[in-house]
Amino acid sequence: MSVPILSVHNLDYKYTQAPVLKNINMDIHEGAFVGLVGPNGSGKTTLIRLLLGIQRIQSGNIELFGTPIQKFKKWNKISFVSQKANTFNKGFPATVYEVVSMGLTSKKGYLSFFTKKDKEKIIAAINSVGMGDYVHQNIGDLSGGQQQRVFIARSLVSDPELIILDEPTVGVDTENVERFYNMLSRLNKERGITLLLVSHDIGTITSYVTDLLCLNKTIHYHGDPKTFQQKSDEELSNFYGHSMHSITHQH
Repeated sequence: MSVPILSVHNLDYKYTQAPVLKNINMDIHEGAFVGLVGPNGSGKTTLIRLLLGIQRIQSGNIELFGTPIQKFKKWNKISFVSQKANTFNKGFPATVYEVVSMGLTSKKGYLSFFTKKDKEKIIAAINSVGMGDYVHQNIGDLSGGQQQRVFIARSLVSDPELIILDEPTVGVDTENVERFYNMLSRLNKERGITLLLVSHDIGTITSYVTDLLCLNKTIHYHGDPKTFQQKSDEELSNFYGHSMHSITHQH
């Protein structure tokens, strides 16, 4: 088996004396679509911040593409998409094209000019998320779901090998959530991009992800989402620390 593109070993983290993450061990391999689920306060945000190098490791190890995170330099291989739809300033004066083009500035620098190839790449990224008809529209005029598609395109334009998405459907209307997850699944299958998706919506994402990771300070489950769906309500309640029922959405 190939070297995992993301590997975590014996990771512990605490704020003051309160443990947030305990003995986290996991591997994510190329081409996986991993759903990270867990209740509020389970440590999901802290884990993501550690994986992105925003917070420093206290105990344990993280490797990215086979390199210890302390020595990792190729951050252009990783893109991060946050809860933009819930917080984005609708008055921000930029078109869809301009927002997506920002994904290239980390590679080229802010004072660089875009080449013809760069411009084609921007348009291709916009088309890949189904927003080709909105290239010149102001980002603030779009719905939450459309905005999130644009942010996905911005992350794609730099050709990442891993995209981490933190609750990307927050603020997206229910009607467009399924469409959004279908788009992610297509990008994963057709372009081979590895995805790590943080979500509360277990019932929906189990229909799309290849691997499910259930976190509540420690990892309670990491494996096939179909097997997870067969867990009893009692087992789910033990994972989450409160009463839970297994709900599966059929598509």
